[in-house]
Amino acid sequence: MIEHKTISLADQVFEHLENDILSGKYSRGEILTESKLSAELGVSRTPIREALRRLEQEHIIEESGKGSVVLGITQKDLEDIFLIREKLECLAASLAAKNRTEEQLNELKETLELQEFYLNKRDAERIKHMDNQFHRTLYKLSGSMSFYDTLVPLHKKIQKYRKASLESKSRAEASVQEHRRIFEAIESANSELASQYAKEHVENAYNHIIGKD
Repeated sequence: MIEHKTISLADQVFEHLENDILSGKYSRGEILTESKLSAELGVSRTPIREALRRLEQEHIIEESGKGSVVLGITQKDLEDIFLIREKLECLAASLAAKNRTEEQLNELKETLELQEFYLNKRDAERIKHMDNQFHRTLYKLSGSMSFYDTLVPLHKKIQKYRKASLESKSRAEASVQEHRRIFEAIESANSELASQYAKEHVENAYNHIIGKD
């Protein structure tokens, strides 16, 4: 059931449904109807309708006449998203090494240390959460809202694949080590190394997801 918070009900429904679709709760091809979702979430059809409209604009569902068909993220989408991330994240890391403030650097360090802590605890859910936070903070450090606004949704869209990947002990450990190298390059203001390590991180993540590592 949706909880009423300060953000609009339509926003809450949108975030809830987006997360359910991208996490794989609803499978590709499944039909979602306003009546089904209204009963499931305990809200009226009006915020459901608005949320479905926004999800259609995000191209993760499409209207079929019988309801909204779940599209999710296809293999081609996954390939395209990682291609874009590979190009942009290395630039974001390079900018972060040049533009980061001491306060932002401390925020990135704290996030990394928490990820390392949860890695030792073998807490996959919190590792994933801190992985999200590390990347959001990294994008913020670039000093460019355009990079942030582009990369955050892309990172979110592949959460189902990232969750499965980070549940692998070996990949989780490698990912945290890669984050550590990115952080140290940014800390030392080495934009070239930061870019290189960010590129390697995205490539390694993709290769693990498609089973090439």
